[in-house]
Amino acid sequence: MHRRFFLSFSGLLLILLAPFTSPPTSAQTQDAAKQPPLSPSATAEATIGGKKISIAYSAPSMRGRKIMGELVPFGKVWRTGANAATTLVTEADLTIGDLPVPKGTYTIFTLPGQTEWKLIVNKQTGQPVTKYSELQDLGRVPLQVKQLSAPVEKFVIMIEPANGNKGVLKMMWERTELSVPISITQ
Repeated sequence: MHRRFFLSFSGLLLILLAPFTSPPTSAQTQDAAKQPPLSPSATAEATIGGKKISIAYSAPSMRGRKIMGELVPFGKVWRTGANAATTLVTEADLTIGDLPVPKGTYTIFTLPGQTEWKLIVNKQTGQPVTKYSELQDLGRVPLQVKQLSAPVEKFVIMIEPANGNKGVLKMMWERTELSVPISITQ
């Protein structure tokens, strides 16, 4: 008898509380959808020597966190952005640092260090960012590391054209600026 009463009471309680525990309304869902992503998509593009070079990445922000050495740990391959893997597309053969890069599509990673960083150009594309394979590396080049006087809140990648067929690939976040020369190979 007590068991039957308990079950009936529980059922009644659920019916009475259901309006207060309903899933979000479509208005609440729409409000959440209007919120900008924490790491929005971004693109760095430049035309060097008449050829387009672009890098698609997601741009995370500091949001009060310690970045270098913590969120981006030293000595471990980093996806160089957030969310999806960072993609380099070039219409021409390039040289990045001293690394020849044939025209095509690549994934970019970095290997952070306290004083030295390396840019990794990887031949595998479309993989989940957690599936990095060193066997697919086209190569690695050292990056110039510079400490900035003011912090950069949102991670940014830039391709800056220079003279003729030359340019500079730059990445900045927190108080770190990384750069490497690039050139179109004719």
